[in-house]
Amino acid sequence: MNGKPVWERDGRDWPNREASRFVQAGGLRWHVQVSGSGPAALLLHGTGASTHSWRDLAPLLARHFTVIAPDLPGHGFTATPPAARLSLDGMSWLLAQLMAALGVSPVLGIGHSAGAAILARGSLDGRITPAALVSINGALLMLRGLPGSLFAPLARTLARTSLAARLFAWRAGDPATVARLLDSTGSRIDPVGAALYARLARSPGHVAAALGMMANWDLRALEQDLPRLAGPMLLMTGDKDGTVPPAEAREVLRLVRGASEVVLPGLGHLAHEERPERTAAEIVHFARAHGLLSGAECQAYDTVERCLMD
Repeated sequence: MNGKPVWERDGRDWPNREASRFVQAGGLRWHVQVSGSGPAALLLHGTGASTHSWRDLAPLLARHFTVIAPDLPGHGFTATPPAARLSLDGMSWLLAQLMAALGVSPVLGIGHSAGAAILARGSLDGRITPAALVSINGALLMLRGLPGSLFAPLARTLARTSLAARLFAWRAGDPATVARLLDSTGSRIDPVGAALYARLARSPGHVAAALGMMANWDLRALEQDLPRLAGPMLLMTGDKDGTVPPAEAREVLRLVRGASEVVLPGLGHLAHEERPERTAAEIVHFARAHGLLSGAECQAYDTVERCLMD
């Protein structure tokens, strides 16, 4: 599929561009942003997003971690793999190849939406082995009922032809189209973020990869395997999430023995873009509480955000 974003054109003003590099791994040319120092934290964005999703959060986490944030396969400026590699299993395998090429073994995995599922799958299969996981509005469970029975077949139908991706990219030329999609998440993000989502949505290649990912996504095995997850897991849940029902976090809490939850009042599916300071503080607090970072835990502070200042 042609029409992928071009770094020399579309990446000229990319957020945190100074941290960007291109790496060959798993047969793909990856766009990866690496910043900060300290224990390695791997950040995986969700379907249809890119490294821009971490534009404000990554610099805050880089005060404490070596932050590694790739564009997922086919997304943003990373090359598109064969369709079979856009599956949950295929994505986790490709990420393992990238970590090997970088010579990094993350101690903390932070995933948003589908990114959390990739990290969980990789951890279960021993491909990516962080000591702890953070799920931000993670899409970890199968869709229930009629939507679940219709979603994958519809996505597969749309992914079979380039027409659907090209039509969506054409429609994304109307700002109202992207605005409606962002509104449906329950989040209200800044104009910079909205413009970057619109830029990606106008790329047929990026859209095709997102459709291909949805067409190949099957969470049945992951849901069955979640009780085998070892190590602590923090579930960060925006209570206004319009994409992943917040109630799903209660089910994940039941399935994963080492899981705990932080509810983010008033925030939607893109909570980390709405309140990056709060998100970073909760992650730092979690990492300190589980011995991944040195320093006092945040109970000593009057607000959790102050944990970042120490």
